Amino acid sequence: SGNFNSVLKLSYHTKPYTGGFRMTSITQDMKYRLSLIRYAEKYGVTKAAIKYKTNRQYIYRWKRRFDGSIESLRDRSRRPHSHPNQHTSQEIQLIRNMRRRNPHTGLVTFWVKLRQRGYTRSITGLYRFLKKQGMTAQKLPNPKYVAKPYEQMLYPGQRIQIDVKFVPSVCLVGDAEGKKFYQYTAIDEYSRWRYVEAFEEHSTYSSSVFVEHLIRHFPMPIECVQTDNGAEFTKRFTQPGKETLTMFQRTLRNNDICHKLIKPFTPRHNGKVERSHRKDNERFYATHKFYSFEDFSKQLQQYNYRDYNRFPMRPLGWKSPQTVLDDFVLDGVTYV
Repeated sequence: SGNFNSVLKLSYHTKPYTGGFRMTSITQDMKYRLSLIRYAEKYGVTKAAIKYKTNRQYIYRWKRRFDGSIESLRDRSRRPHSHPNQHTSQEIQLIRNMRRRNPHTGLVTFWVKLRQRGYTRSITGLYRFLKKQGMTAQKLPNPKYVAKPYEQMLYPGQRIQIDVKFVPSVCLVGDAEGKKFYQYTAIDEYSRWRYVEAFEEHSTYSSSVFVEHLIRHFPMPIECVQTDNGAEFTKRFTQPGKETLTMFQRTLRNNDICHKLIKPFTPRHNGKVERSHRKDNERFYATHKFYSFEDFSKQLQQYNYRDYNRFPMRPLGWKSPQTVLDDFVLDGVTYV
């Protein structure tokens, strides 16, 4: 019993071995085998077989395997060392050569290339082999996005961003419930001064009317207007190959205003107006309800005048957009 306890005590303090996990757990089968071996050493194999109700071959097998440590009594893996349908040496060499030349090729493409060179195994069999050998495709890192330096505007009106926001349906109650309202937004990139207007229609006609009102309200000449590729601004994607101008674009041309389109699917290029729409959700739409279009239009104008154009901003040195625009108009105009 002293040897038995000492073996158990040592086995509980075994260190990590090369198999990759800690062998500190002792199963009931291991304790049974150790007790069986000790009894057989003391009273003989025959009596041990009778007492423990097992056969003599079982005792002899574990006595041969036992080396003094309880870990030698652990069940070994029953995984076969070979298989009649395993990959041949020629197939393995073909796979290794192909993987060396195509380290980043995906499973399907890799399998097709092997099939073109005489490989006859299934794609699942190839996957299991690659997984076992650690030869799966090496995934290339995604290319790091490097932002271009932002172009700073030099004066108001040099470029104005325009976009449309859909009014959340949860804000529409009463007579306005079930209808659709739209917020047209224009932001001067230099001063962050913003002009907004409510519309019941989302079209190139509404965009044209909005630009005409913007020109009347903005105190400086407008050189360029930047928009996304929506159908309310351009026919770039709705009528590819044609240079038909929308009513919005014709209005810009009649007023000698350049129209700049951002890259498709990159709203960050219109970042100032997109950010303002996010702030609108937090400051305005999250707390307001609209009972009619007239009610929505009135509340939107009041919010923009009081809580946006007159709200201090960090990029402006904690000045409001209205203050920056007024200061430039009063003190900085040298080219009119």
